[in-house]
Amino acid sequence: MDPFVVISGCSGGGKSTLLSELARRGHATIAEPGRRIVEEALSGNGSALPWVDGAGFARRAIALAVRDHAAASRSRGWVFFDRSLIDAAAALQHLTGEPVLAAFGQSYRYCNRVFLTPPWPEIYVTDTERRHGFDAAVAEYQRLLEVYPSLGYEVTILPKIAAAERANFVLQILERDLFTSARDRGR
Repeated sequence: MDPFVVISGCSGGGKSTLLSELARRGHATIAEPGRRIVEEALSGNGSALPWVDGAGFARRAIALAVRDHAAASRSRGWVFFDRSLIDAAAALQHLTGEPVLAAFGQSYRYCNRVFLTPPWPEIYVTDTERRHGFDAAVAEYQRLLEVYPSLGYEVTILPKIAAAERANFVLQILERDLFTSARDRGR
């Protein structure tokens, strides 16, 4: 079972908070490429902002996600990704029509189980890095809900619960999957 676990889904759905809780518990985490790119650009060290150049932003996110994937291979145990290369490739394909999703989706694999945060309007906020509205976040979520299964991933929608409970939920499902996989190999 691949130890690279993707937490994706709706913007503003609690992904980063969940990743912080998993990191607090000692798990390796990889911060969202998009947020890092926007922070860098806003500090004056780049220009790939999603509201200025969506395709350029997606290309930059792909490059960063490829490096993240390679760097994560040095980690032991579960590595939790706040979004993935697949998210970035799906965004680029949506914006430009370039057929990049299938190539990246097969070349860079993650754990077969992907966790998606659903739209959660009660906690959704915009900020300096997230300027798009809730409707755009929901549209992105709907695309990801289709993209991941089309690439052979099993999607689990995260419940709208506190971060500690969400972390317990994720870890219990992964442990169950490990047990099932080991049991199936033993047959």
